[in-house]
Amino acid sequence: MDDTSADAPSSSRGPDPADPPGAPPQPTDQATDVAVGDDGLTRPLWASRDPLLREYYDTEWGMPVRDERGLFERLSLEAFQSGLSWATILRKRPAFRAAFDGFDPDRVAAYGPAEVERLMGDAGIVRNRRKIDATIANAAATVRLRADGGLGELLWSFQPAQTPRPVTQADVPSSSPESIALAKELKRRGFAFVGPTTLFALMEAVGIIDTHLLSSHRRGSSGVWPA
Repeated sequence: MDDTSADAPSSSRGPDPADPPGAPPQPTDQATDVAVGDDGLTRPLWASRDPLLREYYDTEWGMPVRDERGLFERLSLEAFQSGLSWATILRKRPAFRAAFDGFDPDRVAAYGPAEVERLMGDAGIVRNRRKIDATIANAAATVRLRADGGLGELLWSFQPAQTPRPVTQADVPSSSPESIALAKELKRRGFAFVGPTTLFALMEAVGIIDTHLLSSHRRGSSGVWPA
């Protein structure tokens, strides 16, 4: 069952409001929602406080992902994130990978009741039965898609002609016509927990769109979109 009401915010997701203990203050521009780090690089506030989020932002978020397993993992984690902070999911990602056999779609699609109970007893992940069931269903749907081009081809076919050019975080939408259409298509193909906002966040994360703020040092870094 899909839970579009639990869709999470897209690139506005971030760490807890307070800086980590001992973190030095950073110069910020509240008008544009950015901060200049001790390395002189400009990042959005959500990626400036927590070291884990900063590393994720600098090296992974928004870079193109086209392989099946990589996309299945990110789709799964976006679904588990619904209602939680992205920092929580990132901290649990190693445990998720271990629990879900490296997000191998073939192996996850074969999970039965015993594996579901194992996952429900794993304190290292988010123990939500509906999300676990959805991940297994999505693995099976991913396997079926191979006969029609595969998950990567389907997701990237919804790349828009233009990408947002946000100056502030308020300029970043939470969904788009493409994410709405993609949600409908994935549901038609048997996927669950794929609401338009969750899929917009996925599109941001894997480079299908670029919502880096224009002043960020990462703007245009994916090679898919110009700065």
